[in-house]
Amino acid sequence: MSRMRSLGLAGTLLIATTATAACGAGNAATGDGKPAVMAAFYPLQWISQQVGGADVSVTGLTKPGTEPHDLELTARQVADIKDSSLVVYIKGVQPALDEAVDGHASGKAFDAAAAVSTIPATGDDEGHGEQGHADHADPTYDPHVWLDPSRFATVATQLGERLAGVDPAHAAAYKQRAATTASALTALDGEYRKGLTTCAGRAIVTSHSAFGYLADRYGLEQISVSGIDPETEPSPTRLAEVADIARQKNVTTIFTEELVSPKVAEILAKEVGAKTAVLNPIESAPGDGDYLSEARRNLETLRTALGCS
Repeated sequence: MSRMRSLGLAGTLLIATTATAACGAGNAATGDGKPAVMAAFYPLQWISQQVGGADVSVTGLTKPGTEPHDLELTARQVADIKDSSLVVYIKGVQPALDEAVDGHASGKAFDAAAAVSTIPATGDDEGHGEQGHADHADPTYDPHVWLDPSRFATVATQLGERLAGVDPAHAAAYKQRAATTASALTALDGEYRKGLTTCAGRAIVTSHSAFGYLADRYGLEQISVSGIDPETEPSPTRLAEVADIARQKNVTTIFTEELVSPKVAEILAKEVGAKTAVLNPIESAPGDGDYLSEARRNLETLRTALGCS
């Protein structure tokens, strides 16, 4: 995460104080009395909207089409975080947000990764053993928990409990919507299990190490060119290693991403005689549809690339 940028804590405190004074007292994100939920980036925004429904006001902190790791907070966003009812985030993904939460919202933050068992962050994710959630800004765990629908269902359930505590008057509604959302995610998990049961291949070569949970859940092997940080430039040695593995495992598709340059993947595909296809880590809102429809598109992409019957 060394290339990510963040606001310094002292600057954050100054900005928050100034912005809050300008906005006045009260909730900076909503004026209708609803709990204000600040969501770090798209999948957390989506699940907050599903569980919160009409009883909350959800604001996404990362603009569509922006790599979440590159988040820089504005003065207004820092003020909104301070005045919010709940911040839904994943610790270690966005250092600027981590600092703002630590400084202004530590008692009203919901860390989605803390709700589930996590897997280690490694360069190629060859290891799938589970470990506890790391509690520091540069995680040793893989933060992409939303790419396992089963884990994300657990996040939905716990988010419902957290919102019920924030707004007891609508507790039953939050818990009901959480159950409905968890049910939809469990159904998606079933589709993945069925769709990826019988495939000619099990190895997926990805631009960066975003699909460890998906591989962990469905018995796939992720071979990533870069690590957790999508901006990390792979070394020539790593590219050669991935090319060799791809040949050995008869990989036919090298996966690219929408928010990351496809150049390296295209070079690698040409080297090993494979094609490229987009496998979306769903870090930003899709052009059409939502989290569920994009996850289903990913499933079809995987089935085609792996020769699933």
